[in-house]
Amino acid sequence: MFAAERRQLILEMVRANGAVSLRELARVVQTSEVTVRRDVRALEAEGLLDRRHGGAVLPGGFTRESGFPQKSHLATAEKTAIADLAANFVEEGEAIVVGAGTTTQELARRLARVPGLTVVTNSLLVAQALAHANRVEVVMTGGTLRGSNYALVGSGAEQSLQGLRVSRAFISGSGLTAERGLSTSNMLSASVDRALVQAAAEVVVLADHTKLGTDTMFQTVPTDLITRLVTDEPPAHDDRAATELQALADQGVQIAVAGAAGGQGGDPVPARAQQRRDVPLPAPRRGQVPGVAATLRANGALGEQSPGSERARVADLRRR
Repeated sequence: MFAAERRQLILEMVRANGAVSLRELARVVQTSEVTVRRDVRALEAEGLLDRRHGGAVLPGGFTRESGFPQKSHLATAEKTAIADLAANFVEEGEAIVVGAGTTTQELARRLARVPGLTVVTNSLLVAQALAHANRVEVVMTGGTLRGSNYALVGSGAEQSLQGLRVSRAFISGSGLTAERGLSTSNMLSASVDRALVQAAAEVVVLADHTKLGTDTMFQTVPTDLITRLVTDEPPAHDDRAATELQALADQGVQIAVAGAAGGQGGDPVPARAQQRRDVPLPAPRRGQVPGVAATLRANGALGEQSPGSERARVADLRRR
């Protein structure tokens, strides 16, 4: 494929979806991410699109919201890995809320195996994923159906959540920054998501790396209310995504990173392919968290020891 043909196809994908990751663009045009990045840079210079962390978006800063058909084909492996890891934070017998989105839909498919679970949701897709789970109770909000993402929104949905209290909220969005927190492109969706968050003791955000550093119109959850972020491993060249993760950790958000190498198109990711890293919530106040890598080493989150330290420990035992 010639460069002009590649760039035309890239432009058409971004216009159709609003935002597309470099990985997805490289897969569709059948070339490397390096080449795609060069094409995106050239299109940006012409004012036809904007570059974002690990992807490209429509020009103008605040991207429009993509519909479910487009979203369901974006970053599928990453969403699968995130859902696999997020399911580990749900315990038997819990009551939780799960918001609308393609990543939360993937999570719901895994929650069907958790006995005694009660799930409150405004998402028809989440409810459908749990419909045949005989040990999971599903509670739907009221509201008006928003067809683009199969979610119930409006005053009916918000009123049905008043007085509710659950242990955790699992929520997604269109963008996430350390400065502003989670945001979305639709006012009605943002209002219901805020009501879901207010009902939970802890807030868990599910967002793949392409959403890091992206800021959209309506704030859903400010950073200081986010307990944990579950995301995928950013590409090695994506310095800005890594910087955003560090900034979120510095503000007290616990970071859990899942590898996405084991799945394609929504297939489950084998446990051996996952990489889990937690940055613990700092105490006694936010804003004093060490670097991500240093925190992981200090807490043994990677479960590794150097050969030298192991030999020293054995030698010490022998002397005793």
